Amino acid sequence: MSWNGPDQATLAQLTQILQNSISESAQARNAANQHLEQAKSLPDLNNYLAYILVRSTDQEIPVRSAAGLLLKNNARLYYHDIAEPVLNFVKEAVLNGLADDQHLIRSIAGNVITTIVSRGGVIAWPEVLPRLMDMLDTSTGATQEGAFSALCKICEDSSHELDQDYNGQRPLNFMIPKFLTFCENPNPKLRENAIFCLNQFVMIKSQSLNIHIDAFLAAIFKLATDTTPEVRKNVCQALVQLLDARPDKIEPNLNSIVEYMMYSTSDDDETVALEACEFWLTIAENDDLRLKLEPYLPRIVPMLLKGMIYTDMDVFALGGDEDDANVPDRLEDIKPVFAHGKKHTLQSQGAGNGNTGGDGDDDEDDEDYDDEEDEDDIYAEWNLRKCSAAALDVLATVFPMSLLQSALSHLKEQLFNADWKVREAGVLALGAIADGCMDGIMPHLPEIFPYLISLLKDPKPLVRQITCWTLGRYARWAAALTTEAEMKMYYEPLVEGLLRMVLDNHKRVQEAGCSAFANLEEISGAVLLPYMIPILNSFQMAFQKYQHKNLLILYDAVQTLADSIGGALNNSDYINLLMPPLIEKWQALADDDRDLFPLLECLSAVTAALGSGFIPFAQPVFSRCIHILSSTIAQLQACAQDPSLEFPDKDFLITSLDLLSGVVQALGQNSSQLMMTSNPPVVQLLSVCMQDEVAEVRQSAYALLGDMAIQCFDTIRPYIQSVMTELIPQIEPRTDAFSVCNNAAWAAGEIALQMGAEMAPWVEQLMGRLVPLLNAKGTPHTVRENAAITIGRLGLVCAEPVAAQLDQYAASWCEVLANVRDNEEKDSAFRGMCTIISKNPNALNPYFIQFCTAVGRWQEPSAELANMFHQILIGYKSIMDPATWAQSLQHLTPEVQVGLQKYGA
Repeated sequence: MSWNGPDQATLAQLTQILQNSISESAQARNAANQHLEQAKSLPDLNNYLAYILVRSTDQEIPVRSAAGLLLKNNARLYYHDIAEPVLNFVKEAVLNGLADDQHLIRSIAGNVITTIVSRGGVIAWPEVLPRLMDMLDTSTGATQEGAFSALCKICEDSSHELDQDYNGQRPLNFMIPKFLTFCENPNPKLRENAIFCLNQFVMIKSQSLNIHIDAFLAAIFKLATDTTPEVRKNVCQALVQLLDARPDKIEPNLNSIVEYMMYSTSDDDETVALEACEFWLTIAENDDLRLKLEPYLPRIVPMLLKGMIYTDMDVFALGGDEDDANVPDRLEDIKPVFAHGKKHTLQSQGAGNGNTGGDGDDDEDDEDYDDEEDEDDIYAEWNLRKCSAAALDVLATVFPMSLLQSALSHLKEQLFNADWKVREAGVLALGAIADGCMDGIMPHLPEIFPYLISLLKDPKPLVRQITCWTLGRYARWAAALTTEAEMKMYYEPLVEGLLRMVLDNHKRVQEAGCSAFANLEEISGAVLLPYMIPILNSFQMAFQKYQHKNLLILYDAVQTLADSIGGALNNSDYINLLMPPLIEKWQALADDDRDLFPLLECLSAVTAALGSGFIPFAQPVFSRCIHILSSTIAQLQACAQDPSLEFPDKDFLITSLDLLSGVVQALGQNSSQLMMTSNPPVVQLLSVCMQDEVAEVRQSAYALLGDMAIQCFDTIRPYIQSVMTELIPQIEPRTDAFSVCNNAAWAAGEIALQMGAEMAPWVEQLMGRLVPLLNAKGTPHTVRENAAITIGRLGLVCAEPVAAQLDQYAASWCEVLANVRDNEEKDSAFRGMCTIISKNPNALNPYFIQFCTAVGRWQEPSAELANMFHQILIGYKSIMDPATWAQSLQHLTPEVQVGLQKYGA
């Protein structure tokens, strides 16, 4: 049924309500919002809103705008509930609204159009594109701009949908030629919109655009010197996207394009300069074209250095130099915090400092990248300064020596400049080239490093802040120094300087100092031990001084310290400094406070490092974790019965499970006593978490299960049947849950060691999952390592069924564990493999060389394992003639051959 027009009384009443909704009076606004909520029951409300937006030209613009914004929200939220006659009226009205005299009304009408298209799709409104394209041919500039504004949003939101055939026709086949003609329109707004629309189809490699790609390039080149900055910005964006999607079209004109991009990166309009600066990041990723940049480096480098200098507006936006340590953080400045589940990993030979086993991070293999954390916070807020620094960083990795040669004289000039903004940019640039140019800049560091340390006393907080970041980038050099004189000259001042920044009176500097010191901790490990008292004193003061946001960073610094020095933290002097502020924060937070997440993660690392030193704190921490787990699970079960209840945050499960893991690791076998006090029993709570639909919850649950299997298996044994029934299906290579699979596979191996021969009922099912997991090349390496460890351990306790399948996994098993560092887990797995081989020696024959390679790379096997190696190698040597044996050894590297000699082979 068509709409016969508005009832005048209703129209007047709704208009008044809209007027009140934008009143300065809060009381009037609240009453109006209540009336608008009630008005949603009117079946033709959206007709009235469209009418007021487009036809009530006698009303004030703010009232019409309010009607349009409410209409847009209704279309966004309730599109599928809008009756077809109402929707048809709205569609026609907002299309007419694009011809309104008022720019704001045209803009809102365009927003309603694009909202309807995004919710229903182009195919549900087939008339919209032809109508909009026809409007481009009108003689009225306002109508053209209104139509083009809507087309820009549709192209941006629905590019893939437009690049499809509908009843034998593709919308872009008639849209792109029309856009190309508008690239020459005398109206700069229409030129800007035309290029913008065309740009939306470059990255999707649209077939329709590719037909006209040469005409598109010609249009871009013609507009390169356009007098309108918005047009030039879109030209730069087009060239960057073409460089990525169609480098073949860029290469013939690369020299002139590079010249243009250098010119545009220095454009007075920062939006143009920023789009142009993206070019250097993009070309650095192109293996074929990037090397052609080298001759331009002497001009590119100073251009980027100039772009890294704060503008006066930047400095104003960042706030003044006044101390603000006592000023509470604004809620909008605090990022939400999330929990990260624990993952069991081994460490490969050649890896960095750290423990050889345990729970750690393996970013390469972990599907859970920390999306909320920037690699370097200094690049977090994107602008020309940050883009220039990132471009310099990337180019330094491509041209380490030649870029450094081009940069050194400019860097020295900036670093010692009297203008603090120039000096600050020099420090930023020095940090940006650290990764790529480290080898070349090392000879200069003895001179540069003391100067950087001195800048930690600069009166400008922004200089102190950036200096912390840059020192963090070069901390690896200082931590690797070997002589006492070098340590006193460079490393100790670095530690002292960063700790001073941790306690700075400016919150930005505190944050930078704390982050840089956490980086130093990770790099230094045991090198930090002589400085533990001043470090912990500083942390203790920081706990009292920090506001909310920086407190989260401080938790991370404490956690990193615990992870880096491990058991050395178990020192009464250290405990007396570290634990009181942590326990104070722990007691101050409610059980449902999200700030518990970072604190629980921090405590997990601290408990594991303290070991027996944590015993005095164990009971209250354990009891609270159990309470949080049981109450969260109870809330989840209640929500399952009544969906109207508020759903609890499952991060409370993750962090509580992880802290319980830390407690179990810290207390060792003494943790059994705590487990006995739990009501309900820990394993019952754990069982619920092991079946949770959220992967991170299951991941942490299986990490705790494995730790309990090691330290307090008696608490698991009564439930072993149900535990294994829940565990085995989790050993599955799902890309969204590799860490669950990883931890479940590891836990199964720990359980096998405790069960011994009683593990037999589950061996066949486990092998049916572990062997394919081990053999799958696409599986993350840590998952394959844990699968191999568990297969070896199953062989240790139930050799016969595991040995029967030896030919199916021998090659992969040896390959995966050959490069893992020596540790007890690896030792038990190899003892299991030797037992397996003794049961089925012939199955190893095709893979004997791989086995020898894995054996030869052992550094210090246990006496039992060394004897097993000896027995197996001597056994194979005895059944081979000397020539065959010698020929076999020739396939091994000299390093492996030397390694085998200690076993009599």
